Amino acid sequence: MQQSKEMVTHPSAEPPVTEFAGQLFFRLWRAFHTRTAEVLASVGLTPALFALLNVIGAREGANQQMLGSVLGIDRSTMVSLVDQLESAGLANRRPSATDRRAREIAITPKGRRHLQRARGLISGVEDEVLAGLTTEERSALLALLRRALDSAPAQPLWSSAEDG
Repeated sequence: MQQSKEMVTHPSAEPPVTEFAGQLFFRLWRAFHTRTAEVLASVGLTPALFALLNVIGAREGANQQMLGSVLGIDRSTMVSLVDQLESAGLANRRPSATDRRAREIAITPKGRRHLQRARGLISGVEDEVLAGLTTEERSALLALLRRALDSAPAQPLWSSAEDG
């Protein structure tokens, strides 16, 4: 992907410019999201499809409702994302063993290979974006972000209309 010179920036991290955590989160998210979208395109995934495939890989047999809840994704967007994974042969739906109205989502062997490759790509992006942190600082950052997320106010479910 060719970038214009206008797209390449190194935003300032100086306190007057980044006084609020939200500003820092947004700028760091943009750095992650842009690079993540670029590298995932090489394996036919988007950030949203990777996020879903990653959770399916970790929660084999979860139903669509549970996956949507874990990821904070609305029902219609979840259906669309699962349809895309299924069309690509990365996941499939099957009847739930415990609820005949529900459909479980299972990762396919092809999906597992794609997920492994994508996780490696994402790790590379994290190494690139967080290069200024030591291993210990990265661990601390993840722990702090998880703690902040656990106590953050509830938010509306994400919809593909948000294009994030």
